[in-house]
Order: sequence, then C-alpha cells, then structure tokens
Amino acid sequence: MARRKVSSIAEFSLIQAIARRFAGRASGLIKGIGDDAAVVATKEPAWWHMTTDLLAEGVHFDLDTADPTTIGYRAAMANLSDIAAMGAVPRYLLITLAIPRRFKSASVFAIYDGLMEACRLHDVALIGGDMSASRAGLFLGITLIGATAAGRALFRHGANIGDHIYVTGTLGDSLAGFRLLSERRSSPSKNRRVRPLSPADRCALIKRHLRPSARVKEGQWLNQERLASAAIDLSDGLSGDLRHICEESGVGAEIDGGALPISASCQAYAESRHLSPVDLAVAGGEDYELLFTAPPRMHAAIERQAHARGFCITRIGTVRHRRFGIRIRDTDGIMRPMPVTSYEHFFA
Repeated sequence: MARRKVSSIAEFSLIQAIARRFAGRASGLIKGIGDDAAVVATKEPAWWHMTTDLLAEGVHFDLDTADPTTIGYRAAMANLSDIAAMGAVPRYLLITLAIPRRFKSASVFAIYDGLMEACRLHDVALIGGDMSASRAGLFLGITLIGATAAGRALFRHGANIGDHIYVTGTLGDSLAGFRLLSERRSSPSKNRRVRPLSPADRCALIKRHLRPSARVKEGQWLNQERLASAAIDLSDGLSGDLRHICEESGVGAEIDGGALPISASCQAYAESRHLSPVDLAVAGGEDYELLFTAPPRMHAAIERQAHARGFCITRIGTVRHRRFGIRIRDTDGIMRPMPVTSYEHFFA
C-alpha cells in the first residue's frame, strides 16, 4: 500500500526535522531515529519495564481546552506515571502520531515540545516512533521504557491483610480543574448556587489538570528502600485503581474518607459548587499520584524518610480481608461500600 502524506506536511522532511531537534542521546543508545528499529545496549542485569498509551482527540483531550504543547506534556506524564508506579527509572520514549489534515507542522512540533519538556525532567531520550495521516482527529501513541535492578519492582499484587494504604500528594485537583475548563466552554451558568472561585484557586486546579507531575522519584524511593508491598498510579481515580490492587492481591480495603488529602483549592471548589470534596477525591482521575500499600512496621520509616525527602505522603486506610470488600468511612463516621466512580473508556 502506498504511504499517505501526513495531511499537507511532507512526512519525511518532518521526521528529519524532528530527529534533528528532539532525538535523544542517551547512555547505551546504539541507534535511535533513522533506522527500522532503535537499538539499545545494556550491561547491567536489569528488568525492563514497557508501557504504552493511546490518546484520542475527543476522548482523552480536547483541542478547545488544551493546546498541542499541553497535550504532548500530559501524554508523556501519563506514561511516566506508569513507570513511576513500578518504581522504575524511565529511559526511552517512542511516539506514534496520526495527524489530521487541518494540522500544520508548527502544531506537530508543539506536541513534541510538550512531550520532551516532560521527558527532560527525568532524562528520558526520544529514540523513535512513526506517524501517519488521520481522517478523523489527532491520535498519539506513546511507548515508554524504564528499568529497575533485576528482581526489584513494585507490582499491584503484593498487598497483604493489615497493610497500611497510602497516597502521595493530593486528590481531586485534576477533576476539579477539568470541570472548570468544561464550564468555560458552556454558556454562563444560571445556577445561583454556584459561587465564584478565586483566580488563584482556579489557576491552581487548572494547572494540576493540564500540567500534572508524575511521582517518579517517589516510586523509585519506595522500590529502592523496599518500603511498599504494592503500588499503582492514580490515572483512573482512587475508587477504580484501589480496586485493581485489591483484585490483584486478593484482598479488601477500608478507606478513611476524613484522611484523604484534599488541597485547599479543591476544597474551595467543592464548597463553591456544593459538592463533597471526598467524592471528588474518590472519583477524580488523572491526578497521577501513587497509591501504595506497606506493612505497618514500615510506617515510621515511611514518615521519616518522606519528610526528609520533601515528599507528601498520607495514610488513608488499611488492607482488609477479601470478604470485607472495599469500603469507605465517611467523615460522619458511616461505613459504606466504595462505589466505582472512576473513568471507564468504553462506558463513558
């Protein structure tokens, strides 16, 4: 089959320009962009971790609320977060783009600018990919490769009854930021119950949605110090991602709703919209925090070491027997099953 041009862009000239501007030069990289496959030489005994994401316009992002640079940045952070959850060091990135005809080369470069802005924070090298024209919207396929020492990695299946449950950072900010961006697109609200939010809070929440941070250093710390028994990143929301750990580990969980770390900006947003901040924290996806479990004997070390490193870590619950199910204790003390309110791609 004949290759189709990428919209009105000269494909091979674009690839060469991207290679000149963005191609990685990393230790062990034998061949990057420009051949049929990238080649990496390794000396150390290691486990290699590979993750991939497909992001589709209209499903994962909207060009009315995010510019191409932001889309690239968020795409990279989503994959960096997956590597972080394994406790791995991110190393190499491959990118596949399907580009609609309306796109110009400047927009393609902007996507790469965002991708590499995120990757340079963690010394990740771009080593290849592919691109094609798209008759629909913009599609990004991201593959990220990381490494740990052989035999050393965090998984979802290691939680044990009695383990403590922790999260990094704060929860619900990204969901609140997404809703604020969505409100911008709709007609002005006639709901008099909605109170104005301060510019500082609006800015903080929108930034948390558009410019998230993957907890790469925290993941490596938990793995290298052998502190965590299981881990996952919060990309789909606490209610769904906690369920993944419980299913893989064959356990249940009790969450203390009053202990969930909620930022002052998210709290203000919830109050302005007469919402429960706990519900935002439970449902909110794309915070890209880490959810992990650890034996009680590790609690003192986790608190001490997190404080020394400047990490924000909060204990939010306890691993229970499988028969217990997954429950949350409300701020009023009532225990109830935790509903699955996280994002589902095929049921949204």
